[in-house]
Amino acid sequence: MPFNAVVAVALAAGLVTGAPAPVVEDLGPASSVTSISGSEFVGDKLYVATGGIKPTRIGAYDPAQRKVTSITELPSGDGAWATAAVGTDLYVGTYTPGDLHKVDTTTGAAVKVADVKPDNFIWCLDAASDGKLYAGTYPGGRVVEYDPATGKTRDFGQAVAGEQYVRSIAVDDTTIYAGVGAKAHLIAIDRATGAKREILPPELADRTFVGTLALEQGLLAAGLSATGDMMLMETADPSTYTLVDAPGDSYVTAIGIDAANNDVYFGTRPSGTLYRYDRDTATTEKLAVPYDGASFGRIFLRGGKVVGVLTSSVVEYDPATNELTGLDLTQAGMPPAPELAMAITATEDQVLVSGKAGVQVHDLAAGTSTRTFLPGEAKVMTPIRDQVYLSVYTLAYLFRMRPDGSGLRRLTRVGAEQNRPLGAHYDKLTRRLLVGTQPEYGLHGGALALYDPLTNAVEAFRDVIPNQSVRAITSLPGTAYIGSEIYGGLGTTPVESEAKLAAFDLLTKKVRWSLTPVPGAKRIAALTEQRGKLYGIASTGVAFEFDPWSKKVTRTVPVPVTAGGTGTLIQADGKIYGTDGKEIYRLDTRTMTVSTVVSGLAAQTYGDPMLAASPDGRTLYTLKARNLVRIKL
Repeated sequence: MPFNAVVAVALAAGLVTGAPAPVVEDLGPASSVTSISGSEFVGDKLYVATGGIKPTRIGAYDPAQRKVTSITELPSGDGAWATAAVGTDLYVGTYTPGDLHKVDTTTGAAVKVADVKPDNFIWCLDAASDGKLYAGTYPGGRVVEYDPATGKTRDFGQAVAGEQYVRSIAVDDTTIYAGVGAKAHLIAIDRATGAKREILPPELADRTFVGTLALEQGLLAAGLSATGDMMLMETADPSTYTLVDAPGDSYVTAIGIDAANNDVYFGTRPSGTLYRYDRDTATTEKLAVPYDGASFGRIFLRGGKVVGVLTSSVVEYDPATNELTGLDLTQAGMPPAPELAMAITATEDQVLVSGKAGVQVHDLAAGTSTRTFLPGEAKVMTPIRDQVYLSVYTLAYLFRMRPDGSGLRRLTRVGAEQNRPLGAHYDKLTRRLLVGTQPEYGLHGGALALYDPLTNAVEAFRDVIPNQSVRAITSLPGTAYIGSEIYGGLGTTPVESEAKLAAFDLLTKKVRWSLTPVPGAKRIAALTEQRGKLYGIASTGVAFEFDPWSKKVTRTVPVPVTAGGTGTLIQADGKIYGTDGKEIYRLDTRTMTVSTVVSGLAAQTYGDPMLAASPDGRTLYTLKARNLVRIKL
């Protein structure tokens, strides 16, 4: 089987004398994707901006030729959500860092022109008719102006005190409209004076986000989360509005206003539906679903057709014929690139690595990898018998598929206002998949979900650890043990100060006890069990041993954790291994000591450090930079 590299790495410590050193084999990019986060038309070409890969790429897609004719790389940023055009110049706002770039579409040259420090995300961008640009930021929740004529910026400050997101923005000759979360606000800002006023009707203030905005000839359209409805408001009179419902959906992700025909087109999630709202008749029409779970990033009206930009494709809907056509941007010439992977698991024959809108399946025998599309991001993957169960963001969905990537099936939702899976564990005694989650944006109270693969039934128990999310899960006969993190849904401030460890009775389905295992820890990042004891990682950088019978921490040892206080623990052949993304170590539970197995990984992931073991426990899989590596123990 061919490998990019084979490197023998000697153990620093902890191996039996004379035992062979582990061998690290590079299997190539862990997960490669063409994922589009931002898009904008400049003239007749559609410019698309990547997310999750580095460097950020800007592709010029020519609809007439149905191909990407050029690619420009930006000098900074891990991706780009925000784009706007001024003349023949494309402006792109990136994240990590939050920089503003100008791409000269006549030459393809790209240059950084401004930043939004101290914030590290530019979420949204819009251009006024006079050429000035307006950006919305995270986590400061600010609005920032950039004037291309002078190269100067102006900070309008935080749109709403205490709110972290300006998630959407639109501008006319006099006013900036800023959509805010994680507690919804719609703020009108006077461009000249900077004066702010709230124009979101009070009865809609229970939403989490004004997540999408579109403005055309005085009509302001706003997508509201997580109720999945759209508000239409005339800017001349914000006191009246129309609310358009999309039954069964939670988000309006893109809006296009057809002012000439008095229609509004919008795309929703999770169904992935394209709708048209006829303002003359006040009726909503379901037009098309490009594919199950499609996520519209932008909607444009071009030449009498509706152009939708999705995660990795462009579709066209013709209102005259009701025909939907499309093209995958990879086929059009936008090459996939290694992304920040999100989760990993291994079976006997495959290693699966998840990322944006897909799972990369590595065939160990063939030495090849293929990608399975997934409408979302698998945050945890759990092999159970001949299936792999995927715990998916957004909306805390559960999917399953075969280990070879075939037979993908959407199963159910966790519900209980949950959004982001954080951990999962299969309890063999009850035959339940236990899933821990974080709630919707702006909310507190995570959940423990019990899913039955045989009946497809799910029970969600919210606030099992009050005001905290469920991060780590393991089990002993009859009991699930869960570790929390103090953080709620994104955009919230923690209510509690310390992470908890709790025992959840799987028969009575009640919490038996809850306590603080490590004082000062904000997160219990990982849990596993061995010989009736629990072993966990606290965000303070210690591994702890816990006796469930005495309900006491019996021993601790320092372990490496990430800057955010996360780490991973797994079982392999009766031994416990952990990682912080930089090194893999073995935790010897007899002596409660830690020894390095492999170092120098410098893994680049989106979220927790990644580590998986083969079913026989003799091989570990992890990342080195953005490549998948196999470690034969």
